[in-house]
Amino acid sequence: MNKFERQGHHPADQQTLPEASAGDPPPSPEKVLELSDAPPIAPQVPLTQGEVRTILMSLLLTMFLAALDQTIVATALPTIGRQFNDVSSLAWVISAYLLASTAVAPLFGTLSDIYGRRAMIIVSLSLFVAGSVLCALAPNITVLILARALQGLGGGGIMPIVQTVISDVVSPRERGQYQAYFSGVWVIGGISGPILGGVFAEHLHWSMIFWINVPLALGALALLLPKMGKIPVFHRRRKVDWLGGILLMASAVVIMLVLTWGGNRYLWLSPVIMAMIGASIALALAFVWHARNADEPFLPLPLLGGTVVPYAMAAGSCAMGAMLGLTVHLPLYYEVVYHLSASEAGLALIPLAAVSTVGAAIAGKTMARARHYKRVAIAGTGCAVLAGGVLAVAAMPLWGLLALLSVYALGLGTVFPVSVVSVQNSVARFQIGTATGAMNFFRALMASFMVAAFSAILLMSLGAGISVGEHRGTVNAIAAADMVTAFRYVFGAATALIAVSLLCMILMEERPLAGPAMIPADPAE
Repeated sequence: MNKFERQGHHPADQQTLPEASAGDPPPSPEKVLELSDAPPIAPQVPLTQGEVRTILMSLLLTMFLAALDQTIVATALPTIGRQFNDVSSLAWVISAYLLASTAVAPLFGTLSDIYGRRAMIIVSLSLFVAGSVLCALAPNITVLILARALQGLGGGGIMPIVQTVISDVVSPRERGQYQAYFSGVWVIGGISGPILGGVFAEHLHWSMIFWINVPLALGALALLLPKMGKIPVFHRRRKVDWLGGILLMASAVVIMLVLTWGGNRYLWLSPVIMAMIGASIALALAFVWHARNADEPFLPLPLLGGTVVPYAMAAGSCAMGAMLGLTVHLPLYYEVVYHLSASEAGLALIPLAAVSTVGAAIAGKTMARARHYKRVAIAGTGCAVLAGGVLAVAAMPLWGLLALLSVYALGLGTVFPVSVVSVQNSVARFQIGTATGAMNFFRALMASFMVAAFSAILLMSLGAGISVGEHRGTVNAIAAADMVTAFRYVFGAATALIAVSLLCMILMEERPLAGPAMIPADPAE
């Protein structure tokens, strides 16, 4: 499966101890730790390659579920609206899932550090399956929206828990190449979602887009749970700061509602939107005040400081925002400027989505071999900035656009494994779940913000005659030259985001990655 010796195969005096363990606070002389809460003093029996492969396959299947359900509903919405005779509420079928999944990402990450990965992956997938069944059986649009929210509660926990389990199974040096696998699965799930949704809605029944989740989720659990007992345990029981978690989730939900409604249902400067912005700021400030004063806060603020975590999180969030913002809006550009059909426009997104996975794979391999691993992300984002700059200033034929987007995506993809592994490598082991959940939380917020920002840019450039987020309106009435001009600002904004990501990578401290040295499987290598 890989070219690395397991850490447990080396003598104790030759092993590289994870630097993160140095951040574990020493026990106070006055306080005696419970045996179950104490960190392990000796490595457990190492997992075999077959066990690692089984765990990896189950996690990939779980990740595929989360990616699939973010997009599979989109093409089935017209069919659902016709059956329930309600098209005004269809947007909430997608929004309810996104709101719930974004809000609970830090909650599941923190709870996995308290109650363990096994318990939380069971809870997450159980909520996901229960929501899927209720969606399939929904008698009306209201029940469907509520069921999608329940499904989102489970789906929001999948991403941080999967990334955390991988951190428990393999060392940081090995971890980058595994993150590339997950990036590939995420892309496959995102691309295949609309295709499967359309096929199910047209040839079977729209409820099949939810029924398919049940056997996939149960299969993932059946593969994963028998091996969970052998995964090293790093969680520590402590009091759960429910008030802090509620404040953070409430602030996130209000912010997401602002980004969903602003410019669509309400004007950006309307009293409703301004009041919601004020409420989100008040909730965020209340969370910060509570976190500073709580004995065991839900999200320790010092965890977000230092010379690694804030820069890595900002770099990954900017890259995610640029990628998702372009993915949502490029089909409109393809249809107007190059006169592609909807299906052809979808195919034209493949260079942006798929090539980013190649960049992630290159970065993952580099992290396993190179001491100065962040250089690949610096070089990649530098190339992306150059490609994005050309996109912003020059009109070109379709093949030229796709070529430049491929270069842009290749560089953008290098950020994801480097940022994820850097965050996990810089925090104490019993806080990896919390840090991973926070990272996914900020990525989702940035992605939602940039989708709204790119929509606002296009609306200001093209006028209010079209809702670019849902591609409504008279698309053919927009002149190609006007669309080219408007998208220069969009490409410029996306390039600025990657420039910020580049700056963050340069400023981020490059700490040595814990883990065994690479041992080639073939002496010829």
